[in-house]
Amino acid sequence: MIYETIDELIEKANAAEGKTFGEIDGTGRIKNLRSKGTLGNIIEESYFGYEINSVSKPDFENLGVELKVTPFKKNKNHTYSSKERLVLNIIDYMKEHDLTFKESSFMSKAAKMLIMLYQHVPEVPISDFRIVKSFLNEFSEEDLAVMERDWEIIVSKIKSGEAHLISEADTMYLSACTKGANKSSVREQPFSPIKAKQRAFSLKTSYMTNLIRKYLTPEHMESFSMPGELKTKTVDQILEERLSPHYGKKIDVLCDEVGIKYNPNNKSMIPHLMAKLLGVKKNDIGEIEEFSKANIKFKTIGREPGGNIREHMSFTHVDFDTLLSEEWEESELYRIFSEQKYLFLIFRFEEEYKKGVKRIPYFEGIKLWNMPQEKIDGELYATWSETKKIVKEGVKLNKAGNRVNNNLPGSSFNNFCHIRSKARDGKDKILLPDGQKITKQAYWLDRHYIERILNE
Repeated sequence: MIYETIDELIEKANAAEGKTFGEIDGTGRIKNLRSKGTLGNIIEESYFGYEINSVSKPDFENLGVELKVTPFKKNKNHTYSSKERLVLNIIDYMKEHDLTFKESSFMSKAAKMLIMLYQHVPEVPISDFRIVKSFLNEFSEEDLAVMERDWEIIVSKIKSGEAHLISEADTMYLSACTKGANKSSVREQPFSPIKAKQRAFSLKTSYMTNLIRKYLTPEHMESFSMPGELKTKTVDQILEERLSPHYGKKIDVLCDEVGIKYNPNNKSMIPHLMAKLLGVKKNDIGEIEEFSKANIKFKTIGREPGGNIREHMSFTHVDFDTLLSEEWEESELYRIFSEQKYLFLIFRFEEEYKKGVKRIPYFEGIKLWNMPQEKIDGELYATWSETKKIVKEGVKLNKAGNRVNNNLPGSSFNNFCHIRSKARDGKDKILLPDGQKITKQAYWLDRHYIERILNE
């Protein structure tokens, strides 16, 4: 069926709201749950009445509109989140580098999208999933400016013969996610003999979450950028402009300036302070729109007078049961570093460390960082792999006085990433797969590696 106008198309899409996939399906396709894209195919075939295809042109070609059917979930705190990134089209490394952004395969697919949202509910039959909202998405000029810079970052790696080093965390809103049956799904690249993982342009899960909340909830996130500012400046540049006037000031002075209580024992003090310095009303910089869309998390770093760092940096806890059954590229550790960026908030002490002596650091600066793909595939994988091997064989626990030592990869394993305790106290324990108890463990990045990042 041909839809003559966008209004006609939107009217048809809106009429699907409230319907289940079981009600819409007219082909019996819903029974083939192993088929990828089953739900999208049902909408294409049974609802809009056109044949399923995999051509590069938009689904409703005469209107220049692409159809996307995508799930969201309701969180325990009653907010909504996208269940997954929105995958668009496979990147042809051999062709993409010859195009402009306006000519790009991304723009040919995603400039106008009819997005139909359905709620994914655990334990509910897929046939009972319901279409909740339909809308036509056209990117704002600001978002398009960010995505153009993202596209240029991806294409620059192709032009440099580094398509095999592309990472989702390289970019802000538009990413190049891996797309294939397994890690052997690779493609040729034009400027290197090394075959690169097959990747597709996609909108990050974090970006989709922001978009979904815009249509499903009355409340919207605050932005720290001025209207139109992202069209000409990067997030890094705007952050630097906003925060650099405060460099060199001690934390207690900054707290006094913005009207919050200085309390170094309060973990929410720093994000609250940074939100105030960025001029937003939110109490947490993680709730700012630009950070939320780009999946940027923050980490506070304390430096000694000479620039060294006393403490390693912790990340996610080790889930020992999941570890034994997961593959590397589906692991939580891989996902964290392949998809997330980090805003390092750097503070420096003027006095040397002395046990029991309180010191108040000054705000030294910021750094927006993501882990390079070669590090993810190298040292990070090595730590994960060695941990999995030891857990499979059985962790050795040795009591030494009041301490219990183990043979998991420690800080000397590769001077990059290691496993160590991250628990409330010695009683905060979990079970290992073999039945032994161990204090909760986490992945940590080595402090010397963090120093090298800051010194680059």
